[in-house]
Amino acid sequence: MRPYPFTAVVGMTDLRLALVLSAISPAIGGVLVRGEKGTAKSTMVRALAALLPEVEVLTDCRFSCDPAAPDPGCPDGPHPAGAPGHRRPARLVELPVGAAEDRVVGSLDLERALRDGVRDFSPGLLAGAHRGLLYVDEVNLLHDHLVDTLLDAAAMGRATVEREGVSVSHAARFVMVGTMNPEEGELRPQLLDRFGLTVEVAASRDPAERAEVVRRRLAYEADPDGFTAGFAETDAALADDIAAARRLLPRVVLPDAALRQIAEVCAAFEVDGLRADIVTARTATAHAAWAGRETVATEDIRVAARLALPHRRRRNPFDAPGIDPEELERALSESDPATPPEPPESPEPPGPPEPDDDGPGGGASPDGSADGDGHHGDASGQHGDADGQHGDTSGDHGDGNGEHGAGERTVGAGRPYRARLLTVSGTGAGAHGRRSRAVTETGRTVGVRPAGERASGPHLLATVWAAAPHQRARGHRGAGLTVLPGDVRYARREGREGNLVLFCVDASGSMGARARMREVKAAVLSLLLDAYQRRDKVGLVTFRAAGAELALPPTISVEAAAARLEHLPTGGRTPLAEGLLRAAEVLRVEAIRDPRRRPLLVVVTDGRATSGRDPLGRAHVAADLLAGTGASAVVVDCESGRMRLGLAAELAARLGAEHLPLGEVAADALAHEVKRRAA
Repeated sequence: MRPYPFTAVVGMTDLRLALVLSAISPAIGGVLVRGEKGTAKSTMVRALAALLPEVEVLTDCRFSCDPAAPDPGCPDGPHPAGAPGHRRPARLVELPVGAAEDRVVGSLDLERALRDGVRDFSPGLLAGAHRGLLYVDEVNLLHDHLVDTLLDAAAMGRATVEREGVSVSHAARFVMVGTMNPEEGELRPQLLDRFGLTVEVAASRDPAERAEVVRRRLAYEADPDGFTAGFAETDAALADDIAAARRLLPRVVLPDAALRQIAEVCAAFEVDGLRADIVTARTATAHAAWAGRETVATEDIRVAARLALPHRRRRNPFDAPGIDPEELERALSESDPATPPEPPESPEPPGPPEPDDDGPGGGASPDGSADGDGHHGDASGQHGDADGQHGDTSGDHGDGNGEHGAGERTVGAGRPYRARLLTVSGTGAGAHGRRSRAVTETGRTVGVRPAGERASGPHLLATVWAAAPHQRARGHRGAGLTVLPGDVRYARREGREGNLVLFCVDASGSMGARARMREVKAAVLSLLLDAYQRRDKVGLVTFRAAGAELALPPTISVEAAAARLEHLPTGGRTPLAEGLLRAAEVLRVEAIRDPRRRPLLVVVTDGRATSGRDPLGRAHVAADLLAGTGASAVVVDCESGRMRLGLAAELAARLGAEHLPLGEVAADALAHEVKRRAA
């Protein structure tokens, strides 16, 4: 079936422009398309390939070298002058989510190198995408090191494979386009920054536009050839315009005044590093070529900033990318050398002082307690205290502080901090991450495995040692070494894996004291931030009143977990048994769905159980059931006050879990405790 025509897509103006600009200037660094499912992300990327100009390639080169300027380091070279070539369409190479690193960058046959002394390199997807388009769907689901490899190749224009001292490098210049659904998890900010442009897409809410999308899609599916023919002329005209802009691009001038304006706009938005300035300059230059101008103007900078800066403004991993259009216009006007400075306003006489936002009580909270409970109550932080940005949102507080409080309220989280490392015991072999020990494809070498037990690449020294004693028996004479397949040894590597971190949070009335719940949420938020940094999958079970619910099914989107936590209501009795049983069910189902990802259960509670008949006895039975699954667990003890019952510690003992007082969740608190015990 022919690809859907590019010009037949309805709407998506920013996405269309970003793709065209990247096609004009691949040096921009590609495009990341963020949006909900069913918004034509993949359709537009595949349609773009048909608009790229044809390329001239050497006939016998697997790496698509240009006959006019072949790559001096091409593994198939050196290419003689006058070697035959031919023209072909630019390729669209799609990278599947489950692709291994060797499939992406290419592979070296070390067994043959050791046995025959031949450097045998098999090109990967990056070689196939050279001088074309590389499309990575669901880029946020790839391993971070693989995304880093792709972005490095896109930025440097070369791909390098190194195995045990053998290195191969080849040209890899391509337009990289990644798509992702933010609901399935975000890319880390440092990876987001490596993409040149980012576009947010969403389905239109206009009924007429939606109807037109469906009408065209049905027409395409009914008669692909006829539908495509109807847009052939407009697609061809767009392809000609892209080719013309490419020819004009080298002649476009970026004046010093425009460059300074770019620098001032980037500084105004407080983006980290200088990549934003470079990408904005390249994008503005490409847009000027697209508009047929030979000099970059303010309009080009406006468009470039709108596409290049939003994803570079994230100050916290839980922040969503975005840019305020009014703020952009203000930054452009202030940095525009053609705009005269505004005259200073005449000072106004001082008026009466405005009342504080918190009312006559100054910084007091509605319940009469002083604002700023310890270091977690700083309203200036990202997740300020309950009286600040994320204040108490319920209208009726009820009796949330008592054990039998039926009232329901929502208390915001305190400011997150660096949490101590919680790990799963033993050594796993699960998903790539940074939490628990695991046998991995990368990492430090901890041993070797014989042929037939392949774990990663061949271990050169171990292979030589295995073959050396047999050289006389094999009739070998002189220099060199005779290596047979049975001599090959493979490296056993140990690194870190990502885990399923399932939070089971007590949201009952016994946890509802304002200051304490703020501290509890801050601790869980800190552990969520740690899970984000360690590439974990997270889930959230909460229990209060008469039952438990799965507030967030296991997902790699810790942002969704943070949002659910922020709006978590508290109040009512404590159904501890129901919470533990719900967590056990989630772990059971997830073990079937994702068996290689080992779980870590984090129970956040004061250990009380007050809901239903024999609540404490049923909680002990549920704890014994969970302990029988063998899942690693941690109980974060939230009990406070002078009279402590020690119920959370008892629960931890039944679960076979680590008992962690709430105050020791912070990494600094752990260091302090180690020093205290050493003294």
